[in-house]
Amino acid sequence: MSTWEAILLAIVEGLTEYLPVSSTGHLSMTRELLGINDAFSETYIIAVQFGAILSVVALYPRKFFRFDIPFYAKLLTGFIPAAILGYLFDDYLEQLLGMPWVIPFTLVSVGIFLLFTDRIFGEQSDETVQDISYKQAFLAGLSQCAAMVPGVSRSAASILGGMAAGMNRTTAATYSFFLAVPTLSAAGIYKMYKNKDLIMSQEISHLLIGNAVAFVVAWLAMRGFVQYLRKHGFAAFGWYRIAAGLAFAAFLYWRG
Repeated sequence: MSTWEAILLAIVEGLTEYLPVSSTGHLSMTRELLGINDAFSETYIIAVQFGAILSVVALYPRKFFRFDIPFYAKLLTGFIPAAILGYLFDDYLEQLLGMPWVIPFTLVSVGIFLLFTDRIFGEQSDETVQDISYKQAFLAGLSQCAAMVPGVSRSAASILGGMAAGMNRTTAATYSFFLAVPTLSAAGIYKMYKNKDLIMSQEISHLLIGNAVAFVVAWLAMRGFVQYLRKHGFAAFGWYRIAAGLAFAAFLYWRG
């Protein structure tokens, strides 16, 4: 994997990690389009998540560095389902990543649902992240487990789960950002530990550059996403997912 390919993958990670479009799906599509099939790239796309994780902490430092036991407890409550199910089904989930046709199917199907999300959930409450209950935190965390299937989107699943539990879309999106910190950190550490020998044999500069790029791009994407979501809702993301899924399906079919 070349340096420019590493930078491109980091940009894709930063842009898509917190938007309801599936970072895993887009990273897999990018690898397929570029023909990147080496083993290191599979670990690399996990490693650059740490840059995206740090962007959440940098954007909301008061939430993470204030000694707020209820906040930490709600994050833990939302994290537990993914920790358990991710560990139990790790081998099966890795097999799914090797099935590229799963991605266009999930991109399109979740995209169709996003077209109607604003109508389904109707009026928005005024609660903030500080106001959500442990039940709401758990349901959002449980919902994000659906994103273990490539192309679903951790962001989309946790946001929709939070809205189904009664959060407004801005609060659900913000909680989804926060929930990414323990969830992605645990998944990244676990994957990197399993592949530590592979990582040490590669250019560490790729990881450093990739995480720096992912940090900046994710920080910008989060700021823009919350502002857009507050005003316009999910429909545009639904149409984008449908278009991207159909385009990728056409590519896979054409490639054979």
